Amino acid sequence: MTSSSAYYYTKVMSELFLHSPSDTGISFQAISSMEDFWEFAQGPLLDSLYWTKWYNNQSLGRGPHSFIYYENLLLGVPRLRQLRVRNDSCVVHEDFREDILSCYDVYSPDKEEQLPFGPLNGTAWTYHSQDELGGSSHWGQLTSYSGGGYYLDFPGSRQACAEALRDLQEGLWLDRGTRVVFIDFSVYNANINLFCVLRLVVEFPATGGAIPSWQIRTVKLIRYVSNWDFFIVGCEITFCIFIFYYIVEEILELRIHGLCYLSSIWNILDLVVILLSIMAVGFHIFRTLEVNRLMEKLLQQPNMYADLEFLAFWQTQYNNMNAVNLFFAWIKIFKYISFNKTMTQLSSTLARCAKDILGFAVMFFIVFFAYAQLGYLLFGTQVENFSTFVKCIFTQFRIILGDFDYNAIDNANRILGPVYFVTYVFFVFFVLLNMFLAIINDTYSEVKEELAGQKDELQLSDLLRQGYNKTLQRLRLRKEQVSDVQKVLQAGKQEIQFEDFTNSLKELEHTEHEKTKLTAAFTRFDQDGNGILDEKEQKEMRQNLKGERVAIHAELENLGWSIVRSLPGESSPKQAAKAGGWVSGEEFYTLTRRVLQLETVLEGVMTQVDAMSSKMMMVERKGWLAPPPGAGEQGIWEHLQTASAVTPAPWGL
Repeated sequence: MTSSSAYYYTKVMSELFLHSPSDTGISFQAISSMEDFWEFAQGPLLDSLYWTKWYNNQSLGRGPHSFIYYENLLLGVPRLRQLRVRNDSCVVHEDFREDILSCYDVYSPDKEEQLPFGPLNGTAWTYHSQDELGGSSHWGQLTSYSGGGYYLDFPGSRQACAEALRDLQEGLWLDRGTRVVFIDFSVYNANINLFCVLRLVVEFPATGGAIPSWQIRTVKLIRYVSNWDFFIVGCEITFCIFIFYYIVEEILELRIHGLCYLSSIWNILDLVVILLSIMAVGFHIFRTLEVNRLMEKLLQQPNMYADLEFLAFWQTQYNNMNAVNLFFAWIKIFKYISFNKTMTQLSSTLARCAKDILGFAVMFFIVFFAYAQLGYLLFGTQVENFSTFVKCIFTQFRIILGDFDYNAIDNANRILGPVYFVTYVFFVFFVLLNMFLAIINDTYSEVKEELAGQKDELQLSDLLRQGYNKTLQRLRLRKEQVSDVQKVLQAGKQEIQFEDFTNSLKELEHTEHEKTKLTAAFTRFDQDGNGILDEKEQKEMRQNLKGERVAIHAELENLGWSIVRSLPGESSPKQAAKAGGWVSGEEFYTLTRRVLQLETVLEGVMTQVDAMSSKMMMVERKGWLAPPPGAGEQGIWEHLQTASAVTPAPWGL
């Protein structure tokens, strides 16, 4: 979505169009009047837009197309557009009506001029609505502007463009009714596959003067070009599959639990992440189709204005949405690491003190907004940071962080400025803000004290350690089994009887379950089924065991252990004993082997119990367990004894 190339692309374009001055020193950021605007438009703007020659005046050899900085193709032609207000949009006081004959108010849609004006004909002198231009509104420094207005699409060459701008200047295209001028164009860099959509804005307020601003959006609209992009396609398909799976899962959980499912903040967070992901997938499809349509239209009409502002805006919102979604996904990590008392200290503290913080926040913001209103009324006409109520709020947060220009308010009001600053710092910073910290610290102490008295829960490292050790012991048992079978095969006999094989395993103290698995291997290699392994069958079995042994060694090496090495944190049995109750690696291995053998036996017992239960149910359905009529408890017991004598022994004895 973003990269360092996008940042440098934006930086290069901003330095070229915003900071490049003309011969008289006027850059875009320095525009302060209508005269400055015309000087910039006919000088630095045209110089920056039209690159058709090398620095030695040799032609680029790329036809009429302009390649800014020799790398960035100017898409279509730039567009110049303005919005105006009517002459009767405001009322002049009666005392000044003889001297002031016209009045132009600040811009608003209901006061917008829509009639033709000027001495010439054409789109620059005729109003076009937002629907006709296919534009969108823009939020400027002073107010929000519509997507309509009077516009001029620049001609294809620099000379023709300079003549068109000269005609507009001579025809007084900008006058007292003008409130804003937009310069829109787009460039594309094929080296990094990025579009840069630029909008230069100059607002002409009712107070006079000019206020420049700009908007530069560097976006990737063509998604799939390089091999890396096609790898991203695979990731996106996988992402869609996961989203579909979780959609089904959330629907099923909502059907089962109903509205109670939303009682957990983690479940709400899951739904938010899924909804944002669905919106991202939908916009991704729309963006791909729309870009293909616009590119096809632009290739057919290269002298047309390339309106990528709409797509660039929504691509930026798409990136913002993905950023928020990724933020929530990171927050979900707390759900999976907060399973012991160490990890739950933060969440428990915030949950317990939430009510106290919310209650005290009401008092805090009453005082905070009171100071914001005070600062707005005291310094709003002289200090930029207090020029609006919203700016006052952010300025007061900056005062708390120490990022503040005290001299500005002191110069604006030498009496009330210091009073405002000192009282705000004392009451808000030293008193109220520290009350928040006191509430959190007190709650944290309580939570920590309660958790200290609780029993230690399983740590994440313990889970990893147990899984690691269990895997290691199973590999060791497999290695021992392979070694014992190899010992039996190395006895030197040309033929090995099945009975001798099982007796040898019994002498090596293998459990019944282990003997069952090993005798199954004997049967697998006994190809003729006569219960005897001849030399050929023994050779195949040795080769298989050799491969099995190599595989076990490889797994042990992957775990980072050797067969004779102790468990993590144990250097010797004596040192382990000194550590306070720990056992040595050899003792742990013996205990773990017995536990695994016990688990194996219990698995077999449970299997046999299930088989016996099934047989008992079958016998009961057949009526074998029904006692004679009128039989007492002794008669029922004798009947059960008789019935069980008919039933095959479930233990296989």
